[in-house]
Amino acid sequence: MAAQKINEAHEHIAKAEKCLKTSLTKWKPDYDSAASEYAKAAVCFKNAKQFEQAKDAYLKEAEYHTENKTLFHAAKAIEQAGMMMKEQKKMPEAIQYIEKACMMYMENGTPDTAAMALDRAGKLIEPINLDKAVDLYQKAAGVFENEDRLRQAAELLGKASRLLVRLKRLDDAAVSLQKEKNMYKEIENYPMCFKKTTAQVLIHLHRADFVAADKCVRESYSLPGYSGSEDCVAMETLLQGYDEQDEDQVYRVCNSPLLKYMDNDYAKLSISLRVPGGGGKKKKAAAAPQGGASGAPAPADEDDDYEGGLC
Repeated sequence: MAAQKINEAHEHIAKAEKCLKTSLTKWKPDYDSAASEYAKAAVCFKNAKQFEQAKDAYLKEAEYHTENKTLFHAAKAIEQAGMMMKEQKKMPEAIQYIEKACMMYMENGTPDTAAMALDRAGKLIEPINLDKAVDLYQKAAGVFENEDRLRQAAELLGKASRLLVRLKRLDDAAVSLQKEKNMYKEIENYPMCFKKTTAQVLIHLHRADFVAADKCVRESYSLPGYSGSEDCVAMETLLQGYDEQDEDQVYRVCNSPLLKYMDNDYAKLSISLRVPGGGGKKKKAAAAPQGGASGAPAPADEDDDYEGGLC
């Protein structure tokens, strides 16, 4: 089967080369037909799992589409070449081809296709290179933002924000979250603004910047429905506990369903939050009788339940 497909591929390449030849009666190469034959050859190579040869055929297809000034089809072919690199586990090369395709989509006047391709590239590279994934998601968000498609832009920024938290780039995460929140505010998705405020507070407290955390909550009072909401009360309680070094109060908020069931990266920020100068999660754990054998294991059990339930 594979051998048959490879033979078919070579037949299509031979036809493509014939399309490119000129003669006394044919003054110009037939780039359109050549591109079509190389596309068929690429599919045959792909079906035969000859991914390197498939990549080369897709690049030839792209070359002749470019000669024919059909940039959209050229970009599609280059993107497919990238996917052939992915099949060979050559992710950096795959991403390079996809980024090149995105530039051609933009040049062709199809920015939505470019943004979606950047999003796909981000998903591909995320398991092996978080920093590159952040860059791709931010670029995709920028394209959507330029097209005034703020919901899609905010969703992509959300991906970038979560990865920045995972990378412990908290300063960058704070900036990204603020931009995300501004977009949701502009499209009047206020419940999402509330969630972003909660994430901001957790990030700023991990940055040991209580003033910035408090400012995020105060600024959110202007959002319709925020004041007195579950999100608002939780953040006011958390900030009060943090400011007063009340470990028990901070523990209760961080272990509440509101924070426990946030996106995983933010939930981890919640369970790892410590008050300044605090020695443990709860005051009662720190103050437990040290001499009593029956009292000693309880805090450890609480710790296990706390961490296991949130991870």
